Order: sequence, then C-alpha cells, then structure tokens
Amino acid sequence: MSVLTGAGISTDSGIPDFRGPDGVWTKNPRMADLFTYQNYMADPEVRERFWATYSGHSAWSAEPNDAHRALAELDRAGLAVRVLTQNIDGLHQRAGMPDRKVLELHGSMHRTACTKCSRTLPSSQVLARIEAGEADPPCADCGGILKLAVVLFGQYLDADVLGQARNIAAASQLFIAIGSTLEVEPAASLCSVAVEAGAKLVIVNRDPTPYDGLAVEVIREPIGVAVPRICKALLQG
Repeated sequence: MSVLTGAGISTDSGIPDFRGPDGVWTKNPRMADLFTYQNYMADPEVRERFWATYSGHSAWSAEPNDAHRALAELDRAGLAVRVLTQNIDGLHQRAGMPDRKVLELHGSMHRTACTKCSRTLPSSQVLARIEAGEADPPCADCGGILKLAVVLFGQYLDADVLGQARNIAAASQLFIAIGSTLEVEPAASLCSVAVEAGAKLVIVNRDPTPYDGLAVEVIREPIGVAVPRICKALLQG
C-alpha cells in the first residue's frame, strides 16, 4: 500500500496547514509571496522575511502525532507501506518510518542548499547564523543565496522524485490520501495514477477534494482518529 500525506496530517502536531479555514495563506494571503521562487531569488527583503518566519516556526520543535505513529507501526509490523509526502517537516521519519520508505515530494526543511554552488548543509546551521544576527545569510563557500531544500511556487518537482512517486503509486493495491486538499499538482495526480493502475483509493480529509469521485471511500472524521483506526484494521487483516 502507499500513502500520500499533506499538511492536514501534521496539524495535530501544532503545524498549521496552508489552505484550511485557519491556514497560513487563508489568514494572510500575502504570505504566499515568501514561497514564490522568483520573489525569493530577486528580493533580499523577501528572503529576510522568509528566514524570520521560518526561524521561529513551530515545525522545528513539533513531535509526531498519533497518525504519524500509526503509519510507522504498519511498517514495524511488516506491512509493505510507502509514504509519499507533500510535507517538509520530517515527522514521518521521526515517528519511525525508515528514510528509504518516505519520499519527500516537496523536499525537506531540515536541509538547506546554495542556489549557486549546490552545497547542502543542515538547516540548523543557517538558523544559528540568523539567531546570531544575519538576516539573509549567504553561502559560506561561494556567497550564493541559501534556500531551504524545498520546492517553492514557480519551481518544478525533481523529475527523478516524481518518477519514483508515480512508479510507487502505480504499483499500489491500496492508495490512501491523508490530509491533502489534492489541489497541488503534480502530487495530487498520483491518486489518478494509482486508480488507473487498479488501486483502491481512500481519501481521509476534512473538506471535499477534486479526487473524491475516484475514491472507494471518503472519510471526513478527524485524521488523528481515522488514521489509527484504519491502520488497526489493516493490521488485523
């Protein structure tokens, strides 16, 4: 089985989603400017706001919740499960899912890359420089612009990562989409890839999604309740 997870699975960990009623962009649409690649690269003030926002983000100290832990338990029990996540928080791995079984479609906030020389380093090192007073720290090697190793608006998903995700979706007998609006492409289209290959699609999300019509079941109950219940049923066979 394969699981596609979005921001909704991490809200119980204290990380706000983006498009929900209390979402980051719902409350402040201008925040989306910080997540646009062109703006980020062109404007030092945008980068300063981005780093100021992320340096104090709740995701750095967030802990996995019951849904993350339930999915990790499936793996520990020996079920063949792969996680395709739109999230950048790393909570699936912290819950116990092996790195090799989690495909981070949009990258990871725990790594930072230089947009000039491609050097990568732990984001914690950049945050330390920000806390020390550097509002927009440049690459220590080449002076280039540093950016969290995540996909911003205006950037394409890594072709190899997307190809892997499509292969995993196409090989699935059961495909569960959890906590995603399924509005961001091409990640959302993995639902179609799975169904077209013969998988049963189950969607767990508070609000309707564009892919509800393809699902054999749509579950609206809270993710922290629904996912452990589903995982328990899978373990019981």
